[in-house]
Amino acid sequence: MRIEWWILLSVYVLATGILFFIPKNKLRLAVVAFLAQQVITFLTGLVVVEWGLLEYPVRFFPTVNRTSFTFEYYAFPVICAAFNVWYPNHRSTLIQWGYYVGFSTVLTIAEVIIEKYTDLITYLHWEWYISWITIGLALYLGRLFCVWFFKG
Repeated sequence: MRIEWWILLSVYVLATGILFFIPKNKLRLAVVAFLAQQVITFLTGLVVVEWGLLEYPVRFFPTVNRTSFTFEYYAFPVICAAFNVWYPNHRSTLIQWGYYVGFSTVLTIAEVIIEKYTDLITYLHWEWYISWITIGLALYLGRLFCVWFFKG
C-alpha cells in the first residue's frame, strides 16, 4: 500500500481518537461545530477544486467528488469540534487570537509537508499563506456559528 493511503488511514484513526477526549458535557457543542464546519468546507472545498486552485490526486471516492473527503468532511470538522470545545472563552483577546493562529499554523505546516512529500494534495494556483488564511477564516466562521447557535 502506498504511503498516501497509510496517511489517510492514520488521519482517520487520529481524528477518531480526538473525539474520545471530548467531555460529555460539551458533546452537543462538538456535534454542532462538526456539522457547521462540514457545511463550510463542503462549499469552499468544491469552489477551490472546481476553479483549479488545488488538486487531490490520491483520495477516497474519486468518482464522486474531486475534493478530499478525508480532510473536508472528517478531519477538519473534528479539529473544528475540538477547537470549539476547548476554546479559551474567559481568557484575554490576545490568547483567543493566539488560539486561532496556533491552530491555523499547525494545520498549514502539516498541509505544506503533505503537499511537498506526497500526492495527497497538489497546489496549482495556491500558496501556503492562502491555506493559513482560509483555515483561520473557517475556524472563525465555525466559532461564530456555534456562539450564535448556543446564544441565550
